[in-house]
Amino acid sequence: MYKTTQSPFAREVIERLQAIYAIEAEIRGSSAEQRLATRGTRSAPLMEALRTRLTAMVGQLFSQSKLAEAINYALNHWDGLTLFLRDGRVEVDSNTVERSMRPIAMGRRNSLFSGSEGGAESWAILASLVNTAKQHELDPQAYLTDVLERIVSGRTKSHQLHELLAWNWKAARRHTPQAAA
Repeated sequence: MYKTTQSPFAREVIERLQAIYAIEAEIRGSSAEQRLATRGTRSAPLMEALRTRLTAMVGQLFSQSKLAEAINYALNHWDGLTLFLRDGRVEVDSNTVERSMRPIAMGRRNSLFSGSEGGAESWAILASLVNTAKQHELDPQAYLTDVLERIVSGRTKSHQLHELLAWNWKAARRHTPQAAA
């Protein structure tokens, strides 16, 4: 919007969002609890001020203008836009997820030759598991080898499968170093 219109208001919104991203850069790598606390004290007031400013501005604009449409879109999706303020595990935007999906999108053509619908579904599940492991800084081969061994051997029962989710598996290794071997 700013690039095409050079709107001072659009520039103001960008600057307000840059402040949020600066806070995110500071807390990157912190625990979910620490991120949530920082966001509550620093980011939440900035986001509330932005919402107030957007609401005030949209009332001053022609309802069919592109800027009014953009503001209304943001306000109509406010709960989703501010989810990061209520859950420290959530990123401020979807860039991380989109980057992790890029190899899947680039390899989509290869999946056309998976042999069958079931083969394509298996490929998609495996790609999801590998990318989730990478997202949690796990070696996908070590993670999947251990998980599959636990399932096949019966060491992990069906009611315990949640323990094998990447984030739970990683946390269990952190608390019991001998389990990593």
